[in-house]
Amino acid sequence: MNAILTVGLEPALGFYHQPRTQAPPLALDLMEIFRVPLVDMIVVTSINRQQWDTEADFDVRGQQVWLSDSGRRKFINLYEQRKAESWKHPVIGYSLTYRRLLELEVRLLEKEWYGEGGLFGQLIVR
Repeated sequence: MNAILTVGLEPALGFYHQPRTQAPPLALDLMEIFRVPLVDMIVVTSINRQQWDTEADFDVRGQQVWLSDSGRRKFINLYEQRKAESWKHPVIGYSLTYRRLLELEVRLLEKEWYGEGGLFGQLIVR
């Protein structure tokens, strides 16, 4: 949302998600690009590193499992750490943090909408 608002785009106008909840569709659309490097990879890595305490970090409610308060804090901390990591963009060729990359991709999306496209959404995670 911060990147969308910084660039000046309307978060209520998405291209894949529809406005059904309080979550802005454009933010949901853009997070699809970053879901693997910013969420899936940190979850898998944290599991492999045995960083979770099943008793303290999860609440079991019937057949559902939810993050507890400590689990949410842990995930947010891992997420913020990941956003601070640098990564080399495959198209523009220079390194920047994932936090800065989010804003860059929003700016590239804006250029795409104005017909100056070709660079948006070309992230490749190896």
